Amino acid sequence: MLFDLTSRGRRSAVKIIYTGLAILMGAGFILFGVGTGVGGGGIFDIFGNGGTSTSSQISAAEKRAHRETVQDPTNVKAWADLTRARYQGAEFDDAQQAFTEGGKVKLASAAVAWQHYIALNPSKPDPNIASLMANAYSETGLNQPADAASAMEIVAAARPSAATYGQLAQFAYLANETRKADLATAKAIALAPKAQRSLVKKQLANVRRQILQRQVQQAVQNGATTAPAPAPTKKK
Repeated sequence: MLFDLTSRGRRSAVKIIYTGLAILMGAGFILFGVGTGVGGGGIFDIFGNGGTSTSSQISAAEKRAHRETVQDPTNVKAWADLTRARYQGAEFDDAQQAFTEGGKVKLASAAVAWQHYIALNPSKPDPNIASLMANAYSETGLNQPADAASAMEIVAAARPSAATYGQLAQFAYLANETRKADLATAKAIALAPKAQRSLVKKQLANVRRQILQRQVQQAVQNGATTAPAPAPTKKK
């Protein structure tokens, strides 16, 4: 699989892919006016542990939210609060730019709360929580791109921009959900300022090519596919 990162080459490929996306997202933040408020719902929320709360405050918030979900399993807000608190309690290694092993365990518990929240079918899923979970499911966390794409769909729908749809495309390509990725790519290009559309198109094309190339290479290495047969010659 693409996300088996035991191979040095595979880790390098993923780094290249995410670097390409980082460039695109950087352009989005600067050129497309994406919000950057810490803890205020801006897309930057997905790149950190979501605020300035101390560990004791986070722990207290988690215990309170957990108690509320036990008392009332249909309490949508309680499940959202529990998801946020567990995410914020996950340890992140700034040097490695990834969650620690212990942090990933915490993210897994956040994912359980998130799935309960989504199962309750809230009329308007919270994009702030969804942005946190998109990061939780990313390669730096649980490494589940299909779930990351699903969470990012909520963010993009609530905050449509070239940056949010560009990241949705990224996750969808990584999850091999090509149609969803292509649609998100088209949306990202359409939402970009005219002067920047060619840049967005180029960046996302590069991301798509790198991901697909890696998937083909990995499939061949695993013996899952063979080289495509040449197209038949048309009779004159």
